[in-house]
Amino acid sequence: MTPDQSAPEPEASLADEPEVRQALAEGDRTSVASVVAEHPSSPLAWTELADLADSEGRAIESFAFASVAADLARAQLVAGGWTLGHPVSWSDEPNRAYLRALDTQRRAAESLGLDERASDLAGELAAADPEAPARIASEFTPTQLISIVSAHDIAVDAANNHAASVAQTGDVVAEPAASDAAGED
Repeated sequence: MTPDQSAPEPEASLADEPEVRQALAEGDRTSVASVVAEHPSSPLAWTELADLADSEGRAIESFAFASVAADLARAQLVAGGWTLGHPVSWSDEPNRAYLRALDTQRRAAESLGLDERASDLAGELAAADPEAPARIASEFTPTQLISIVSAHDIAVDAANNHAASVAQTGDVVAEPAASDAAGED
């Protein structure tokens, strides 16, 4: 190698955490904090906890949990020879914990009004992997809590709404007959 040539930069990579992935896959939303407690140095576990807080609208906790995840990931990457601002590839699955943590922290910072911090995090994410923001948006959007309503609950609500409208007007309005809807010939 000549002085004009430089050695290729080593690929930055977080350690794979199969035991954490398995614990998260086997658990549910209520068990994420337990996974963090069992694996407190895991960027992936903290990222999942941050995403959970984000999905529940808890911006302060989301910001804090994502900060821990990103700090743990940075320390691990630096120990492997990485320098801030250098690439961290989305294609290497363990790295997604770091990239997702940056994005979750950015979203939380925005919702808290920390615009400069949000901008810095967006820049750090883009420097790490310019494609990561789009990948995260398409693959890791915050989970929205959806209320599951049974058919029975819908029928009860409809009956209650009908009873309420009768109580307000005193008259039940009949639905039009099929011949009325068809029109006249």
